[in-house]
Amino acid sequence: MDSTLLDTYRRTEYRVRLARGGWACIQVDAPLPTPLHALIGPHDWAFITAWNPLSRQQSRRQNHAAQHALLQAVRALPSTVAIRPAIGVGAQWREPSLFVIGPALAEVDALARQFQQAAYVHGLADGHARLRLSSDQPPRGQAG
Repeated sequence: MDSTLLDTYRRTEYRVRLARGGWACIQVDAPLPTPLHALIGPHDWAFITAWNPLSRQQSRRQNHAAQHALLQAVRALPSTVAIRPAIGVGAQWREPSLFVIGPALAEVDALARQFQQAAYVHGLADGHARLRLSSDQPPRGQAG
C-alpha cells in the first residue's frame, strides 16, 4: 500500500454516532474513546465502510448500494452484537461507515475483501484502535 494512502487512513477521524446524540471519535493507535467502553464490553469491534472500493471514487448511487449490501452482510453475521452508524472524516472527504461490535477479525477481513476495502480500523474491548490492511498482497494484517 502506498505510504500516502496509509498516512491518510491514519489521519482520518473515525466517528461513531452515540445513542444519546453526538459522536465519539476513534483515532488509529489511540485508546478507544471512553463513551464507547460500555457499548463494547469485552467484544471485538470494527469500523468499516463499503464506500469507494480500492480507495477509488465511485458515484453516490454505487456507494449507497454497496453500503446497504455491507449493512445486510453485517446483520447476517451470527456474531454481530450491535451496529452503530458511523462516518470516516478525512481532510476533504466523508464516508458513511458502520461501527460493528462482535464479529471476529476473520469475519471482518472477509467483509473488507468482499467490499474491496484496502483497510479498516478494529480493536478488542477498550484497547487501542488498530489499522488493519485487507489486501491479499503483503504486508497483510496490522499496519506497522
